[in-house]
Formats: sequence, C-alpha cells, structure tokens
Amino acid sequence: MAAGWVGGVTRARGLLSRGLGRDGARALAAAAGPAEALRLLAATPYRRFLPPDPDLTEAQRAVSATLLWHLRVLAGWLPRSGAQALRALAAGFEAANVEDLLRSFTGTPPNPPYALGALATAWHRAALARTPEELRLALAASAWGDPGGADPATVAVALRMSAAHRTAGTVPPARRWAQGRAALLTARTLFVTGRPLPASAGRRASGLLGPRAVAAASFDEYRRALPADARWALDGIVAPADLWRAETRWWAVLDREGHDLLRGARYGLAPVVGAVAVLSADAWRVRAALELAAHGGAAPEAADALG
Repeated sequence: MAAGWVGGVTRARGLLSRGLGRDGARALAAAAGPAEALRLLAATPYRRFLPPDPDLTEAQRAVSATLLWHLRVLAGWLPRSGAQALRALAAGFEAANVEDLLRSFTGTPPNPPYALGALATAWHRAALARTPEELRLALAASAWGDPGGADPATVAVALRMSAAHRTAGTVPPARRWAQGRAALLTARTLFVTGRPLPASAGRRASGLLGPRAVAAASFDEYRRALPADARWALDGIVAPADLWRAETRWWAVLDREGHDLLRGARYGLAPVVGAVAVLSADAWRVRAALELAAHGGAAPEAADALG
C-alpha cells in the first residue's frame, strides 16, 4: 500500500509551501488598511483566484478557492481511498455551494459556486435544483442524506453535522477533530440560536457525542455529558457566549495536530490528512487576517487568534 501513497504524500508535503504561516497572517492583519492587505495578498500563492479590485468578501472567497484547488490537485495524486478521504474533508465547500443555491431561491444573488471537480459528492445533481424541495431531494439521494427540511437554517446545520459524521466515520486520523467540530456545532445550535437540532442532525450528533449530550437541558450539563474525544473542544468554556473562543482554538488544535501527523508515519493517509489540516488552518488564518485588516488592524486579543 505504501508504494501507492508515495506520490501523494510527497505532493502533500510540497503543498505546505503554498501557505503563509503565522507570520504571514500577522503581517496581513497588521497592514495599514484593507487596500494594503489586499496588495500583500496579491503577492502570495493565494492570488490565484483574486479578481481585479476585490472587496473583502471576494478576497476571502479567493483564499478558500485556492485551498480547494490545492485539495483537488492533491486528490489527483492519491490512490482511490485517499481521494475518498479528501472528498469528506472538502465537504464544507459543497455545503457552501448548496447554501448559496438555497439562498438564491429567495432572491439573494449567489456567489459563483466553488469548482469541486472530483471532490463533489452531490453537487452535479444538486446544482440542477430549481426549488428548495428539489434541492432537498437531491441531497436526500446522496451521501449527505435528507436534511429534514428545506429552510436555510435547517439545511446549514444538517449539512455540517453530516460532514462531521462522514469525516469521523471514513477518515480515522480526523475523527477527533470531527467530534470536536460536532460538539461546537451542537452547542451553538442548542444554546446560542436556541433551536433544536434537525432530526437527521440529531441522530448523527448522538452517534458522535452520545444521546445524553444531545438531550442536555443546559450548557453545563451538555459539557459534562460529552465524551472525552469531543469534550476537549469546550475545555474552559463556561458560557455559550464564549464559544467563539472555542472555535478559534479548534483551528489552532487542527494546525498543531496536523503538524504532528506530518511528523509521524512516512507514507499513508495520516500525513496527507495532516497536510490538509495545516493548509486548512492556514487559509482560515489568512481569511481572519483580512477581516482584521479591514476593521482597523489587529487588536492584541484578536491577533492572538492567529497564532
């Protein structure tokens, strides 16, 4: 098996040079205004999908599109099982496409869809939907499963929980991250928005977090009921209002443990997953740095989130 992974792992390690790292993200955040930050970004590997004179949203989307491009390139170097793992790890891009399409049915101009290529799960069929119900049917007939409704809030939660569940079940090196992500999504849905989980998301959350956690009546009860592989994501968080800190820390853990995987096994799935984690965390830092630059620079607490 190792022989089939040599090219993919080598390519994955090579792609790490396409990131900016913590110092590069901090330089963006400290730029003298958004125009300067965009000028700096245009001199980095994230320039590939930058349109002329981008605004903040377009620049952040270009960063995400560059990450997706790297994942597509990497998938082409991997054996079939590795490409399937990348499809699960890249599910957030398809979820974003679906959510944009769903919003367009209410008159909101959609973003150009992310070009998923071989990393698509259901997008080729979902993109043909002309109503929310048609879109729901397309999802239900795919690995995403029936979201349990066609309204944007239900679909958003259902897709993200489905992605976490799929990642946990099919990408063993990423299972702990997926459980932590599911814990954060469940906490935000139940205790910030005050909405129940959609039925499909609730079933998947129960599988990842345990039924006691999903049925918890309070945030404190929820934290105590989480299994250890998910509880870490909420360590030190005592109120739902502080969940943003936990979400920022999740990215830091993803980055650190991604580097750990890269230092481990030489060939196989683990270093590929590690590289994807590091690249994803880098793109998150760059998007956050652009946001900070657009709002007057990096305040000390905000800059600390960049690592």
